[in-house]
Amino acid sequence: MSKRNFFAILALIGVFSAIGQKSKENKKYPPCDVSEIPRYTAQKIKSPITLDGKPDEEVWQKAKKSGNFKDLIYGNETIHETKAAVVWDDEYLYVAYWVTEPDVTATLTERDSPIYQNNDVELFVAGEDTYYEFEINSFGTIYEVFFVWEDAYLPQGYDKVPNLGPNEEKKRDFKGVGYRHPRGNRYGFWNWDLQGLKTAVHVDGTINKSDDRDRGWTVELALPWSSLDILTRNSDKTTPPKNGDEWRMDFSRFNQYKEAEPAVDSGGWAWSSHGVWDSHVPECFTFIQFSDTYVETP
Repeated sequence: MSKRNFFAILALIGVFSAIGQKSKENKKYPPCDVSEIPRYTAQKIKSPITLDGKPDEEVWQKAKKSGNFKDLIYGNETIHETKAAVVWDDEYLYVAYWVTEPDVTATLTERDSPIYQNNDVELFVAGEDTYYEFEINSFGTIYEVFFVWEDAYLPQGYDKVPNLGPNEEKKRDFKGVGYRHPRGNRYGFWNWDLQGLKTAVHVDGTINKSDDRDRGWTVELALPWSSLDILTRNSDKTTPPKNGDEWRMDFSRFNQYKEAEPAVDSGGWAWSSHGVWDSHVPECFTFIQFSDTYVETP
């Protein structure tokens, strides 16, 4: 990430935080309806997936897909369909997104640009004291940040972890976007990359050509368990997970447009609605339970 991009991102976060500041004060904890949080069973696969951005392999066809994403704040249905699915093996966590989009657009091409300024899809993976944020646009440009809750940073020894030290150039305080979390401050590390991450995007249409109609775009991700191991610190979880282990993950889509009134559209859609304009609330993330039963394929 260039310094120019880094400081632009910090400025934008400040703007969004200021916009959400008034609404932060009186929100319940957690801001979502806990009884409505989706639960999903991620099954195992027998052979690794070769990523090409097209989740048309038999395992993706047989794996259970999420329900259609709902509005991040209001929980209502959205104008376009978005779904996700999760499978795994002993080396990787695999995630796929299916994004219906009649006019696929993107502008950002530099890694760690503020991808949320484009139409994007996002993934958050949470640990007890940490969480990982990933974003990607239809060009395949990615953005990553790693967050550590301040109350655990020194007691759990995160300050000794490579690239999470107290003097990292791109370490900053982070207090959320539209919700004041009772746990308080997080340290965000904009220098942190998930080692071994694999990504691929396929566009069913033409990017930035508004005089035709597109079907949308799809995404495949492969996240190495070896790099996600830091999320298991201060918990009984392992990587790869054990049968029955339950993780919290957030799957979302953000658009640079909103459906016309009288529809209610915040511009952010998610598998699990949060009740606030803020993805950074792990208590509202989808429950992903890992099963060692295999996806049924011929």
